[in-house]
Amino acid sequence: MHIRTFAYQHINNKMLKHLPENEVKDIAVAVALEGENAESKTWYVYIINLKKEPIENVLITSKGYGEKDGEQVKTSILRHMIPLIESNAFKLIETIDEQTFGLNNEYWVSYYIGNQIYDKKFIFLPESIIDSNFIKIPVVNKPGVMIA
Repeated sequence: MHIRTFAYQHINNKMLKHLPENEVKDIAVAVALEGENAESKTWYVYIINLKKEPIENVLITSKGYGEKDGEQVKTSILRHMIPLIESNAFKLIETIDEQTFGLNNEYWVSYYIGNQIYDKKFIFLPESIIDSNFIKIPVVNKPGVMIA
């Protein structure tokens, strides 16, 4: 192992040990069916704050990855910034194409409450966004799949 690589890993591991282990609760990401016609369906991805307090400086990275037709596939990584999500509220992250439902769709969410940072990965597994997994998504009040 190269000295520089070792030093970086050592520093990185020390830094990770000093980060607080803040548990993410009452935050969800949902894929909701917005509408449909004879030709297509429209899907949106939302972040939902089910807390009794607002969350701030919400940063979300989204990407898709996996195997399609026997080949590894990766989508572009998108970054989204939402300054504030009030309590019991939701915000639109992005639209999502049905063609990516056969991939892992990952949403890495980071946010602040006061001066404390929280983060969590929400991953929709391949073929998990299907009618049999639909619920009425709280706060959004639309059909879809939610991970909390």
